[in-house]
Amino acid sequence: MKIVFMGTPDFAVPSLQALIDAGHEVCAVYTQPDKPQGRKQVLTAPPVKELALRHGIPVYQPVTLKNEEEQEKLRALAPEVIIVVAYGKLLPKAVLDIPPRGCINVHGSLLPRWRGAAPIQWSVIAGDQKAGVTTMQMAEGLDTGDMLLTYETEIGARETAGELFDRLAQAGAKLLLETLETLDGITPQPQDDSQSCYAHMLDKQMAVIDWAKSAHEIDCLIRGLNPWPVALTTLAGARLKIYAAEPVSGTARQGEVLVSDPKKGLVVACGEGALALREVQLVGGKRMKSADFLRGHAIETGTILGE
Repeated sequence: MKIVFMGTPDFAVPSLQALIDAGHEVCAVYTQPDKPQGRKQVLTAPPVKELALRHGIPVYQPVTLKNEEEQEKLRALAPEVIIVVAYGKLLPKAVLDIPPRGCINVHGSLLPRWRGAAPIQWSVIAGDQKAGVTTMQMAEGLDTGDMLLTYETEIGARETAGELFDRLAQAGAKLLLETLETLDGITPQPQDDSQSCYAHMLDKQMAVIDWAKSAHEIDCLIRGLNPWPVALTTLAGARLKIYAAEPVSGTARQGEVLVSDPKKGLVVACGEGALALREVQLVGGKRMKSADFLRGHAIETGTILGE
């Protein structure tokens, strides 16, 4: 099948690779423009662009697809179908109407739950028991198109968003191939808009831990924000990132250190229950196990985090 592929981050890479390996004719790849990254702000190509160039596939990086010139370029490629995986741009109707087989999106949630930019992270933050991937026929709204196929999986009790992200990226690639192979026999299913919720983009402001929340809620936040932007609190005025924790029993003032011992660990009281901090990083220092951290940083019991 002649395909134009639109995608940008790591999540989209397995899907593009699967199309290539399956022998589909990927005539072009559309991805976001290169962006400066890191402290030195080095201009960096998106992962999808790197994969496409390795396979000799033409790459297009328009700032917008809303102008007629860009739409005409796309129309001239004459794709049978456009595949979209975490592209990062809404497609105007003029683009949606170009391929005769439509535009198919691979979305990292069990639609209609978690429409939007960060569905995998929010499924963890919200404490969902299940996550998944949905392929759908794209429409003008945000992730509102009719559903084609779904893949469902349990979220592990200690699974981070990053770990789930990697699993679903691979699952999405398999589901995409299955969708294309059986497309003629699939009956699209409309979404129930009343069951939808929005997964807005993550930002650093939401990373600050509110110790008044339950240990379960904070644990979900920590796992959902790993690997970025990483949940954090303050210790004696310094920012302390928390990469891993685990709910345990304990009661005290919210944010109070109940246990601080290299052998017994670092335990902090929450609004309900307590959290054993397993892996931390003082901003400017190294990420390490809490036992190692406590050998170099004395924290007295009774210390209040977040003040």
